[in-house]
Amino acid sequence: MTTAPTTPRIRAVTRHRLFWPAAVLAVLLLANLAFTSDFFALHLKGGHLYGSTIDILHFGAPLILVSLGMTLVIATGGIDLSVGSTVAIAGALACLHISEATDPGSLGTVLGAVGIALGTAVLLGIANGVLVARVGVQPIIATLILMVAGRGVAQLITDGQIITITSGPYRLIGGGYWLAMPFAILLSGLVAVLTALLTRSTALGLLLESVGGNPAASRLVGIRAMRLVGLVYVFSALCSAVAGLMVSSNVSAADGNNAGLWIELDAVLAVVIGGTSLNGGRFSIGGTVLGALIIQTLSTTVYTMGIPPETTLVFKAFVVITVCLVQSPKFRAGLVRYGAGRRSGARPNPATATTNREVGA
Repeated sequence: MTTAPTTPRIRAVTRHRLFWPAAVLAVLLLANLAFTSDFFALHLKGGHLYGSTIDILHFGAPLILVSLGMTLVIATGGIDLSVGSTVAIAGALACLHISEATDPGSLGTVLGAVGIALGTAVLLGIANGVLVARVGVQPIIATLILMVAGRGVAQLITDGQIITITSGPYRLIGGGYWLAMPFAILLSGLVAVLTALLTRSTALGLLLESVGGNPAASRLVGIRAMRLVGLVYVFSALCSAVAGLMVSSNVSAADGNNAGLWIELDAVLAVVIGGTSLNGGRFSIGGTVLGALIIQTLSTTVYTMGIPPETTLVFKAFVVITVCLVQSPKFRAGLVRYGAGRRSGARPNPATATTNREVGA
């Protein structure tokens, strides 16, 4: 009696855009139990919370931030390939300022370094926004320019060297703890919540989806599409800058060559895994967070399973392709039709077979 109404509910749950990313994340997390029996164990030492799941959230915080900015950019039909360079530039500027200060450990010095990094990020975002929205350059070309040039700028800032610093307040951003949790987790979670509230509790989300779905129609109904496009590139740059501060703070050093290297590709994968279309329009903040956690959990799983480093990228690509196929309604429908065809072919209907023999006779 209860099975009939349950089936539509199950279908409604499986059709939710967050179901498959959440299911894949759960499978990856559970798979680690086969190699680490205390994978989900949490330990409190010295007022700080430790554990494998905490590490995934901690090391995934920069990717979550970059992916949030990428989500809004993709929602407008664009893409931002310069996020990795922005990560490197922000970390390099902050560490350079702290290393040259008379008191690297003072709060004023750290706030000045953060201000310089974020201010520069705003300028970089404005540059991308102007090229895309005002000049009309294709987003992939406009941001590719900064992706290439920005990496060179980061190395010029660091003079091709790794800048090491010693600053307690700056260490808090990426490697410190607050309320027993890594501060990076709290910061990325706060940005994610604020982004979700801003885009779903106001008309901003609908405006972004409108611009991404049909830019021409959006302009005709009075939406200031160019201004919105410019703002999302600024937001993306700011998220990347905060991620750059986290990365450099966690290791107390700035590496203009390797900091944020290829993070733009992981961010795009996280957005796609989360269910946001690269064609623009509908987007999902929650899906993006899940996608970023899947990418980070996948990296953790690779190391846990002892997979050789040279095959890590191949393994990651295979899993990502599998996740995308599982999320595709057409692919799932094709599997259902294929399974139904195999079952009908393996077990022919006796009544149909009898009728066919009579007709042939």
